[in-house]
Amino acid sequence: MCNKLIEFQVWLAMGPPSDQQEGGGFMSFLPMILILVAFYFLLIAPQRKKQKQHDKMVQALEKGTQVKTLGGIFGTVTGVKDDRFVIRIGENVKIEVAKEAIAAKIN
Repeated sequence: MCNKLIEFQVWLAMGPPSDQQEGGGFMSFLPMILILVAFYFLLIAPQRKKQKQHDKMVQALEKGTQVKTLGGIFGTVTGVKDDRFVIRIGENVKIEVAKEAIAAKIN
């Protein structure tokens, strides 16, 4: 009985034996990894898909297409340049807008 008591006191002083790990390593990072995966599928992936659809829509625009800009201006595409569109918004009123400023194609 005295031997067991001494072993217990030594164990308390030194901690558990070194061959028993406390579940560290990969298991401590698992919650963080799961959160990052959830963020990817809930936020990043849908945003990338939406951006690709917008880029495809902008590339398909041609003369005569009615569009709406991010600023809320409605007009008709009359010219296509490298990085911008020429849009007619009224009689004898044309503006140039960046391709990124096109919000939607109006049917």
